[in-house]
This record gives sequence, structure tokens and C-alpha cells, in this order.
Amino acid sequence: QVQLVESGGGLVQAGGSLRLSCVASGRTFNTYPMAWFRQGPGKEREFVAARSWSGLSTYYADSVKGRFTISRDNAKNTVYLQMNSLKPEDTAVYYCAARRTGVGGPAAVETYDYWGQGTQVTVSS
Repeated sequence: QVQLVESGGGLVQAGGSLRLSCVASGRTFNTYPMAWFRQGPGKEREFVAARSWSGLSTYYADSVKGRFTISRDNAKNTVYLQMNSLKPEDTAVYYCAARRTGVGGPAAVETYDYWGQGTQVTVSS
């Protein structure tokens, strides 16, 4: 079993930056592909970024490419999302997710087995 706890959300002005953290419990964390998703008001949950367990593969949604960076520190059981040049449309609850295997597309919500409780990010214009 894996438990995920996000932190780092908050209120920021457009153009600003935030770094989200997700700490995982469970000794098998190092072998799990990890991802970030978000859900804006009245919207479905959408893919943001993913990183393989080895770190050799990363994936980004087109809307965040070049602005967001996903990274992980397996020694600390932590995955990060560095968000720069934030826009009002980035406002959402951000969720950390993990899956036991790399089968299926990294952007597919249904392939993830574990989810955090979410952290709110609000970007003001």
C-alpha cells in the first residue's frame, strides 16, 4: 500500500512560481511511475506531468510544457512539480498519483492506483 501526501499549494500572482511536493509512504515507491494531475472548477481531472520510476522518461501536457518540471528524489520518497510562469488557467486542485506498473499511457487517469488528497493552487491575474 502507498499513501501520498501533497503540499506546497497556495495563492500566487500570474507569472509567479510554486513548487509542489508529494511524499510517499511505502518501500516500493522507487519502482512506481509517478504523475501529477489537476482538476479545475467545473472541469474533469486532467493530466499535467509524469515521470518513470527511473527518471529516464518524462511526459508533459502541452499546456504546461516549458513551464512545469516534474522531478523525483527516490531517497526521500518524494516527487516534485516545479511550476513557473503560472497563469490564471493553472488554477486547480493538484493531485499526486502513483501506479504499480508502467502499462498504459502515462496520461490516463484510470491507470493510476494511488492518489493524494490534493493541494489547491490559485493563480490571480
